[in-house]
Amino acid sequence: MSIPAEGQKGPVCIVVMGVSGTGKSTLGTALSQSLSLPYIEGDDLHPPSNIAKMSQGTPLDDADREPWLRLIRRRVEESVAGQIREGGSGDGVKGGEGGGDEKLKGVIVGCSSLKRYYRDILRGLAVSPKPDNGEAAHSPPPESLRDASPATLAAAATSPPCRASPNPTAPSTPKIQTFFAFISGPPALLYARMEARPGHFMKASMLDSQLAVLEDPTMTGEEGVIQVSIEDATEVQVEKVREGVSGSGVGFGVIRTEREAEAYPRS
Repeated sequence: MSIPAEGQKGPVCIVVMGVSGTGKSTLGTALSQSLSLPYIEGDDLHPPSNIAKMSQGTPLDDADREPWLRLIRRRVEESVAGQIREGGSGDGVKGGEGGGDEKLKGVIVGCSSLKRYYRDILRGLAVSPKPDNGEAAHSPPPESLRDASPATLAAAATSPPCRASPNPTAPSTPKIQTFFAFISGPPALLYARMEARPGHFMKASMLDSQLAVLEDPTMTGEEGVIQVSIEDATEVQVEKVREGVSGSGVGFGVIRTEREAEAYPRS
């Protein structure tokens, strides 16, 4: 594990992800307490229409999930902006060695995040979904290109997408470094855990559809992914996530695990 960077600029978003029944809320709450960061429960932000579908055993599709995921990301950005205003600094961590308050800024989120497309939305990236056939989605050409030559249309199709210019009057927020704590485990254990959750809107019968949709983030070449086992105790999961995040160069400031304190004592 890399030495935690004292005074490393942040902030961070740690998304606890996985299919239903993995214990996302339990780990997310524990991380929130360990790092003194606010926790956002993604399920609480589902619109009534999504909850109604899931309560009836109907899986959500991308059209259901995209607005929900963008709302989660917006809440993350709002929370971070509020922390920065309260802290009076544009940095994720104030100070450094001897620099005073070194409190990490950021948010913990509980969200299934089954597809890479969903995770990229939570990373704040401008992405478009792919249709079920796996081919890139194509939008109709803009009005300015409707009468263009085939060569012009081909050039436009291969050009990188344009991102909207930032609003010059919007408050400046530092880049949020996003991590995904992926809780994985054997399907038999997942089914047993879901059957033991009476009254939850997510039905155990929907687990098959979630497992089919899941794009394992450890197999897609994504950065910032920390895998933990559903069979580990919560405190072990917390330590693994902390080690994974600090190993990427994020300093926790005054909030450190006992292992970090022993390995990297302060002078």
